[in-house]
Amino acid sequence: MKNTLMLFGILIFLQACSPSKEKYLENNRFDLTSSDFNFPEKDFKIIGFGAYHGSAKTEQAEHHLIRSLAGSGTVKYYLPETDFSIGHYFNKYLETGDTLLLKDLVYHYGIRVPQDRTIETYNKWKEIKGLNDQLPEKNKLTVVGVDLMVSYKYSCKHLMEIVDFTQIEDDSFRQVVNMVESDTTDFSPYYDSYSKKVLKDFVTDYEKKPEDFDQYISDPFSFKHIVDNLKQTFMVFSAEREKRIYKNYTALSDLYDFENNPQFFRYGFFHIEKEREGGNPSFFTMLLENNVYSKEEVLSTIGYLTKSRVLWERVYEDGEYKSYKTEGGYGIGDYEKEYFLGIENLKKTRMSDITLFRLNQQSTPYNDGNPDLIEVVMQDSESNGELVKGKSTTDFIDYAILISDSKASIPIEEMK
Repeated sequence: MKNTLMLFGILIFLQACSPSKEKYLENNRFDLTSSDFNFPEKDFKIIGFGAYHGSAKTEQAEHHLIRSLAGSGTVKYYLPETDFSIGHYFNKYLETGDTLLLKDLVYHYGIRVPQDRTIETYNKWKEIKGLNDQLPEKNKLTVVGVDLMVSYKYSCKHLMEIVDFTQIEDDSFRQVVNMVESDTTDFSPYYDSYSKKVLKDFVTDYEKKPEDFDQYISDPFSFKHIVDNLKQTFMVFSAEREKRIYKNYTALSDLYDFENNPQFFRYGFFHIEKEREGGNPSFFTMLLENNVYSKEEVLSTIGYLTKSRVLWERVYEDGEYKSYKTEGGYGIGDYEKEYFLGIENLKKTRMSDITLFRLNQQSTPYNDGNPDLIEVVMQDSESNGELVKGKSTTDFIDYAILISDSKASIPIEEMK
């Protein structure tokens, strides 16, 4: 009995000595929209930002983060949620300012997540270009895509750029060239499309007689990397996405010296969680479990929405785009039927419509075995509560951003 009372007294003392989450957040918050904002940490290898897709201010929040991190020379590489060749052509846009190219890139980039195929994404890239133009040469951002292929179009264009196709007599590669020049196919890897057949034939012919191609390839590394990623799409591949992201990242690490050049990684928030939800590891979890980086070298930032709307779906008639729908309940994480357990503390302590909170200080109460900024309470379906039970918010993330009063993003199809 005496020991029980002593233990109870210790628990009461510890609870009294630890700051409340609300008070802690008040002391560790930043106005992300301020021109004086300076991201509080500089010593990391990779930082991720993710949020629910389809809300306009999410793109603004990302730009504010990039402005601080790239402007200070902290990050060198920008890894958006796209593949190697689309990333390559985003670099072309940053060099040339070709807005017709940018619009088409946003369209193909958004095939994977249609809520990001928007005017806001287009404008964000224009802002990134404006920032990049102002940076000294040594600090300019380079875009790198590490995702599964989402469209064959830019992979084919990339191949044509690094292979002197005028010197190659192979019929299958000529078919690739003709397909790009006519630009009448959908370039989809998601079904047995015409473009997939053409590329399968090309890869088969190349692997039979690589000597017929090698002397005409100006960038052997990129060529082999593209071919390897093409082969992934010739099988049932969507379930392998996280493994492919990890494989591509590690394959490109030496080329870009990721170890010594920190990166900004923009993906959906599952991919940047540093701990498993159940059995499936995210990309960031793979980096940690495979000892690529230590936990302190990987920073994760999740965006939370309140009083906001998201682009929900496009409306088509006879296959033609007509309009779009938005949502302000499901899809934002702050709705009576779907909400993050701990979002109220963020709402009580926000200082602007885009407020950053640092959660990973040594004095943090967010390492309390309660994943309240990870657990999503669902009224009409199963939540993730059992998957994250007993874990702490800081097992998963380091920063939270509360985004308030955001309009829904607008489809790129609405651009005139």
